[in-house]
Amino acid sequence: MNDNRAASAKSTQPKIYLDIVEKLRLMIQDDGLLPGDKIPSERELSERLQVGRSSVREALRSLELLGLIETRRGEGTFIKVFQEHRLVELLGAFFLLDEKTRNNLRETKILLEQACLQGLMQKTPPEKMEEMIQWAESHDWDDEIFFKKIFQLNPNHLLERIWIVVNSYEKSSGKTSRMAQKKLYVDLLHALKNKQGQDVNSIYLSGLRK
Repeated sequence: MNDNRAASAKSTQPKIYLDIVEKLRLMIQDDGLLPGDKIPSERELSERLQVGRSSVREALRSLELLGLIETRRGEGTFIKVFQEHRLVELLGAFFLLDEKTRNNLRETKILLEQACLQGLMQKTPPEKMEEMIQWAESHDWDDEIFFKKIFQLNPNHLLERIWIVVNSYEKSSGKTSRMAQKKLYVDLLHALKNKQGQDVNSIYLSGLRK
């Protein structure tokens, strides 16, 4: 019985998460808030939306990752100018996710990461990849931080923003990518630097995303 309740609670988490983000969006729209305007505090939002502060905090964090809001220390949280890549429309599409589409998040994330890796092989100078190798060898990081750095190297910033959206919703669904051995990530960087496409694909698919 306890296992069933735990499974049921886990399955509802993505819906709760999306509901809060949607409520925030509607509140901003109903209040007529514009880019540059300040939004209510976590406490105020929690009371107004009738949800826990921890849930509000997670929703705000995701909106900030998407570049829709920004937090200024000592001032509060403000709406950003977000029309640049029509992220609002992209975000809105995810509100309509059904179960089948949620199950495709991982596949979509893999396709985006493969496109990013191909772009790096074609356009990134070897010295930039060497800097990335040195960073990877001298710092502690996880899979998400690693690929954030990878996407920041790619000159296609729209690809990065879409990946942030997909990664954020994959996290909310509870299906995050595991961390492989650090050596595999470093090997991937060396293969990218040397433009060894076959090795890049093999390390990525068989090692990092198997």
